[in-house]
Amino acid sequence: MAAWIERVELRRVLDSVLLGLVGAGATLLFHWILEFCQWLFLDKIAHYVLPSISDSIAPKSIGAPHFDWWIPVATTLGGLISGILVFTWAPEAEGHGTDTVVNAFHRLAGNIRARVPFLKMIASGITIGSGGSAGREGPTALIAAGFGTIYANVTKRSDQERRFLILVGMAAGLSAVFRSPIGTAIFAIEVLYSAMEFESHILIYTLLASVVAYAANGIYFGLQPLFHVPAQLLLPDYRYYPWYVALGLAAGLVATALPVIFYGMRDVFHAIPCPQIFKPAIGGLGVGLIALFFPQVLGGGYGWMQMTIGGFLPLHLLIALLFLKILSLAFTVSSGGSGGVFAPSLFVGAMLGGTLAAVFHQPAAGFVIVGMAAFFGAAARVPMATILMVSEMTGGYQPLVPAGLAVIL
Repeated sequence: MAAWIERVELRRVLDSVLLGLVGAGATLLFHWILEFCQWLFLDKIAHYVLPSISDSIAPKSIGAPHFDWWIPVATTLGGLISGILVFTWAPEAEGHGTDTVVNAFHRLAGNIRARVPFLKMIASGITIGSGGSAGREGPTALIAAGFGTIYANVTKRSDQERRFLILVGMAAGLSAVFRSPIGTAIFAIEVLYSAMEFESHILIYTLLASVVAYAANGIYFGLQPLFHVPAQLLLPDYRYYPWYVALGLAAGLVATALPVIFYGMRDVFHAIPCPQIFKPAIGGLGVGLIALFFPQVLGGGYGWMQMTIGGFLPLHLLIALLFLKILSLAFTVSSGGSGGVFAPSLFVGAMLGGTLAAVFHQPAAGFVIVGMAAFFGAAARVPMATILMVSEMTGGYQPLVPAGLAVIL
C-alpha cells in the first residue's frame, strides 16, 4: 500500500512539472495571438494603440477621447468573428472561461472537449485584441485546464485524476499570466466553491505547477512583478488604516453591483431575437461606442491601472471609468464574447481605490493596490488567493495587512 501511494505521489509530481511547462507554453502562444489581433484590429483598423504597463509608469498623456469611427467597427467585427467561431464549434468556450473549468470539475468528471482550448485561444485573442473589454486570465485558465484534460485522456487517467489535472493546469496558466505563483496555486483550489472550502490535498501540486510555469514564463517575460510600484510607496503607515476600512466596505458594495449588471445584461442579450452568433457583435458595438469617448475601457486595461497606481488620472475620469468598465465588460462577455473578468475586476478596484485616495487626499498607490485586492476578492469570492495574488503582482508584501483587512470586510 505504501509503495502504491509513493508511486501515485511521484506521478503527480511529474504531472505537475509537465503541466507547469505546458501552461507556460500555452500562455506564451496565447500572448502572441493576442498581440497579433491587437495589431490588426486596434492598431491598423481602429488607429488606436493601447498603453502598455511600461509606457504607463511615466505617461505622456492620459488618453484623450479618440473620435475615430473605426473603433466601433473594429470591436463589432471582432465580436462577430468570435461569435461565429464559438457558437459554431464550441459554445462552452463563450464567456470568461473559469466557470467552464468549475463546471467540468463538479459535473463533467474533468472533461473539457479537446477543441475547446484551441478555439478559446483564437476566439479570446480576437475578442480582446479587437478592443473587447475583457481580460486574458479567464481564457488562459480554460486553455491550460483544457490541456490538462487532453493530457489525462492521452495517458488514460481516471475521472478523479482528470479532475486533479485540470486544476493543476489552470493554476499553471494563471501563474504565468499573473506572475503570481503562490496566489494562483491557492486560487485554483479556492474558486471551486462559493463558501470557504478548498481542495486542500491538491495544493502542493498546484503550487508546484505554478512555480514551474512562473519560472518558465520568466525566461521570456522576465521575473519582475506585473505592475511597477516604487518601494517607498509601499511602506506601511497605520494612519491610513481607517481609510482602508472605508475602501473595503466600498469595494464590497460596488462588487455587489457587478454580478447584477453582468447577469442582467446576459438576460437582455438572451432576449434579443437574433441568432446567437451575432450577439457578441452587438456587444462589441456597445463597447466601441463607449470607447469613442472613453478609450480606456478597451482591452484589459493594465496600462491604465499602472497610471492609476502612479496617481496620474483625474478624479472625474476615475469615477467615470469605475462604472463604464463594468458596463463595457457586460457588453463584451454577457453578450457571449470570449474573454475574462479578472482584469476588468482589478481595473474597477483600481479606479475605486484611486477615487477614494483622491477624495481623502491620500497617496494613490496603496489605495489602488488595496482596492484591486478588495474588489477582486469580493467579486470572485476568493479572498485568500486575492490577498497573495495582488501582493505578488505588485512586488511586495508590505500592503498585505491593509489588503487583508479590506478584503475580509
